Amino acid sequence: MQDHEHPTPRKGRSRGTWVLIAFLAIAAYFLLTEHRAHFFAYLPFVLLLACPLLHLLHGHGGHGTQGGHEADQPRADRPHRHDGGSQ
Repeated sequence: MQDHEHPTPRKGRSRGTWVLIAFLAIAAYFLLTEHRAHFFAYLPFVLLLACPLLHLLHGHGGHGTQGGHEADQPRADRPHRHDGGSQ
């Protein structure tokens, strides 16, 4: 077996990445300032459409049990009291 030296990953972002981020920030600024009326007119619809889109992409995820939240289920290791008193 030969030992291969792997180059250490660079810390931070490259110059091209910073140029792209700056360009996108400038483009977003001019789009928002020049088309502010259109942007704010459609913003409520975008927010309403984001809810079902997030449900489709991420689902509910991590409920723990099939019937509901895990916190809603009584724990088996402690007695369940209906009278609300302390033990």
